[in-house]
Amino acid sequence: MNQAPRIERRASVCPHDCPSVCSLEVEVIDGRTIGRVHGAKSNSYTAGVICAKVARYAERIHNPDRLLYPMRRTGPKGSGQFERISWDEALDIVARKFLEAEQEFGSESVWPYYYAGTMGYVMRDGINRLRHVKKYSGQYSTICTAMSWTGYVAGTGHLRGADPREMAVSDCIVIWGTNAVHTQVNVMTHAMKARKERGAKIVAIDIYNNATLKQADMALVLRPGTDGALACAVMHVLFRDGYADWDYLERYTDHPRELEEHLKTRDPAWASAITGLSVEEIEAFARLVGTTKRTYFRLGFGFARQRNGVVNMHAALSIPAVTGAWQYEGGGALHSNSGIFHWNKALIEGHDAIDKSIRVLDQSQIGRVLTGDPQALYNGPPVKAMLIQNTNPVSVAPEQELVKQGFAREDLFVCVHEQFMTETALMADIVLPATMFMEHDDLYSGGGHQHFQVGPKLIDPPGECRSNHEVFRGLAERLGAEHRGFAMEPREIIDWTLQSSGWGTLENLEAQVHFDAQPPFEEAHFLKGFGYPDGKFRFKPDWTKVPSYNNGAMGPWARMPALPDHWGVIEAATEEHPFRLATSPARNFLNSSFTETPTSLDKERRPEVMIHPVDAQTQGIAEGDWVKLKNHRGEVYLRAKLFEGVRRGVLIAEGIWPNAAHPYGRGINTLTGGDQVAPYGGAAFHDNRVALEKANLDPALEPPVARKQHRPEALVR
Repeated sequence: MNQAPRIERRASVCPHDCPSVCSLEVEVIDGRTIGRVHGAKSNSYTAGVICAKVARYAERIHNPDRLLYPMRRTGPKGSGQFERISWDEALDIVARKFLEAEQEFGSESVWPYYYAGTMGYVMRDGINRLRHVKKYSGQYSTICTAMSWTGYVAGTGHLRGADPREMAVSDCIVIWGTNAVHTQVNVMTHAMKARKERGAKIVAIDIYNNATLKQADMALVLRPGTDGALACAVMHVLFRDGYADWDYLERYTDHPRELEEHLKTRDPAWASAITGLSVEEIEAFARLVGTTKRTYFRLGFGFARQRNGVVNMHAALSIPAVTGAWQYEGGGALHSNSGIFHWNKALIEGHDAIDKSIRVLDQSQIGRVLTGDPQALYNGPPVKAMLIQNTNPVSVAPEQELVKQGFAREDLFVCVHEQFMTETALMADIVLPATMFMEHDDLYSGGGHQHFQVGPKLIDPPGECRSNHEVFRGLAERLGAEHRGFAMEPREIIDWTLQSSGWGTLENLEAQVHFDAQPPFEEAHFLKGFGYPDGKFRFKPDWTKVPSYNNGAMGPWARMPALPDHWGVIEAATEEHPFRLATSPARNFLNSSFTETPTSLDKERRPEVMIHPVDAQTQGIAEGDWVKLKNHRGEVYLRAKLFEGVRRGVLIAEGIWPNAAHPYGRGINTLTGGDQVAPYGGAAFHDNRVALEKANLDPALEPPVARKQHRPEALVR
């Protein structure tokens, strides 16, 4: 008789770039493969619920298109022509090219480039240890959090907030600027619990009628980049109608009387003209939060990805300070809890080797950096060699035409360490196969909640895949980079990091699986004071001194409004470019991850753009037609999806499809800008003006959406 497979449930944690950082239980089959992935019920935030794309992770980790062996490019860049080589040969080539660049152009000509393909600290951030020891160019990470974190910390002084589990005891939950159903499903778990058990109202605010708004009691669809106007009008009503908590304001905030006076002209009629919402909608929302003390503001990333995004975040955050909602369990706000963990990453990142004289290049301006823009290069040497891990800039970075031009340079050497043959890997000279999170050990914490956890190695990787740490170590040996972290195993680094951060030992953490680091109620709700010397919430922040991660003031910071306001610095529609485009997240992709899994591809179908039916009719566009979006950065072709849930003049393109899934190989980030946003930079992905027109394309230009078109022969087993 055939013996039934042995299935064991093992604890793990999702590594992907999502605030939920879910605790997992993974079905490990005969110690070699995985089955279904489940949410851990033992974690009080995950509460047994995870997104569908991670639940079917077996499709990704056991995907036949995974990279398995080191490869060297043999044809033109982007051709997909590679030959298999050994690890020793691959690392020798990379080290030699790095040393040659260093000798001819200086150490800053080498730029290690990474981001959040894994959120594990050892595997994600260890690249900085190599960077610092070798004095390679630094990286200022601006693609995700630079605007939202700055806007939030401008008010609170700290990157933390009310326990997200308190949503379950709220009387009103405001989900602002995040499509939580797509991007952090656990928010909905706790919000729905409050509705079921307490009759709580759910308010969702976004720029189209997405899956989250469809589950809300009050759905507010406003024009992109106008959130600050809505927030100001709400506060106008709170002051006007006596809902402002003056005892709280006088004790905990900096300039409440000046704010009240400033907002007297920011009434609902003023905001209606800017946002597109009706006066009645604005008044109703203001009354709801004014009369409901236990109102919890769950503030997302999306509405901060505008050129006025920092101001928008700060304005929305100011509302619970006016109502005094912070005083109550189930009240207050949260954007990210990342600041509660006080991680000491000195060993992981090699802080003892940091040289502050080395330039720090802006991640979002990679196109400008690689095409030799003197300002982006800080008037220093060109970038001649790169190591890329955990990110896919040829698909996800702004100003795609510049990015592709940069990667096409024959004098640029690129090594990409990846799991699949991404479009960035296709442009590489050396491609190295990478492990996935169940194939190595790492440490994770959740910005969207309060837990940290170790994700242990559960199975062996396929082929010759190696972890990021193994690559750092192999290159360090060849480059003469000496640091004790290179000689340590990941578990040793995790244990040191835990102990030096005040969180005990690895052994203790593994015994309890996940650790709840949520600060006490009074600290989380800032009832002992906000994170400024005087303990006051800042309605009037000093924008160039906000205590948030930064690389100095940049962008038009001198023109930022002193108090919460609508700041009209967005890329407004014009006669030539009459539409506003936002590139919102798809449910079945996560940035460019999961675009290689069959079920995700089937569910997302094809690249589409949502168009209001009236706008489509005026352009002679029918459902499913090819349309062209264009601006001064380039042009992109997608299929039309007629949808009444967008405002007229607004276009929504969900998901980052591979460029190759679009005609002519131009993906959606062809249209997004890389200019620096005030006050600390960032990428305004949802702030684009474009023209729209019907396109008549040759059917032969219909591209396949699967990655198999890029599958080099060297990948075949």
